[in-house]
Amino acid sequence: MTLTGPSTGEKVSLNRALEITIRIGLVLLLIAWCFQIVRPFIIPVVWGLIIAIASFPGYERLRAAWSGRSGLAATALTVLGLVLLIGPTVLLAGTLVDGAQELATYLADGRLPIPPPPESVGRWPVIGAPIAAFWTLASVNLEAALAQIGPQLKDVGSWLLAAAAGVGFAILQFVFAIILAGVMLAHADGGQRSAHAVATRLIGERGPEYAALAQSTIRSVARGILGVALIQSLLAGLGFLAVGLPAAGLLALICLLLSVIQVGVAPVIVPAVIYVFSAADTVTAVVFLVWCVFVTATDNLLKPVLLGRGLNVPMVVIFVGAIGGFLASGIIGLFVGSVVLALGYTLFLAWLHQAPILDAVDDVEAEPGLDEVPAQEAFDDARRAPSIR
Repeated sequence: MTLTGPSTGEKVSLNRALEITIRIGLVLLLIAWCFQIVRPFIIPVVWGLIIAIASFPGYERLRAAWSGRSGLAATALTVLGLVLLIGPTVLLAGTLVDGAQELATYLADGRLPIPPPPESVGRWPVIGAPIAAFWTLASVNLEAALAQIGPQLKDVGSWLLAAAAGVGFAILQFVFAIILAGVMLAHADGGQRSAHAVATRLIGERGPEYAALAQSTIRSVARGILGVALIQSLLAGLGFLAVGLPAAGLLALICLLLSVIQVGVAPVIVPAVIYVFSAADTVTAVVFLVWCVFVTATDNLLKPVLLGRGLNVPMVVIFVGAIGGFLASGIIGLFVGSVVLALGYTLFLAWLHQAPILDAVDDVEAEPGLDEVPAQEAFDDARRAPSIR
């Protein structure tokens, strides 16, 4: 029997397949290597992009007022952002670290002072009796109460220490993101054209429509949810500092978390007011109460103004995005996670229904930097399309 080797054509095909495999492997290796290098910068860069998109209308107004000086307008917004955000954050950072360390030590040692529960707690339906019993035990013998949930509390204490240690790095990330947002704003026109070009390449003719929808979603979440939460938590933290409340920075961080996930700041504000009335003089307590009422009301005052009319993202999406981002990337992840998940949810529904509607069209139309012809056609199609609900 005669055995024949591979033909010349088969050899050529094998060589080409081997060459293609090697090329693909090298490209994948290069991509993985590049990703490993830039991975620490991904979250700050994304947050900087979100800040730039959210503040673009203000940048356009400044640029128009200053005769088209884009660099000067971007610089002014950058400096303003650093002053308004980083200043109060630095003031609260010290008390945040101290408060987190003190609370973590109390949780680990079982020395956290707990007052007895009010009598009304025991009258709550279903859950009142067990909560009152555990609360009473904790106020009398905290060590025995903590023995029931000791491992969980120790984990919480360790997490608090880790979070406190990462505060300085988070502040640096915010500074980097704000400066990067200023650079992006200075080159906003080219960036918008590139975004539309990429969206058209990926999606096709409806690319500009999806790009505008993404822009409106990012702006609505960033200003209407994250912006309000940040303003509330900073105002509350400054009030806590003014009256000398212990762990003011930690309480402000909790206010930020609760406000982002749409619970509100009342669970922190109410006990703080009660504490100040019991520990401070009457005038200070009354002024603090008025300030806290104002801080609580800012949610209802600012959200209708800043929240885009087209945003129809369930709060559970914001909640999951904020908590997941916070656990994955710290404080800055709290903001990025909620925006990215809301954006993904909105674009997925738009793709699923193939009829995205832009209710926040007015904000986009008012920006002359957009590519006017494709954007206008997209808006006309969107107005004729059925709403996604």
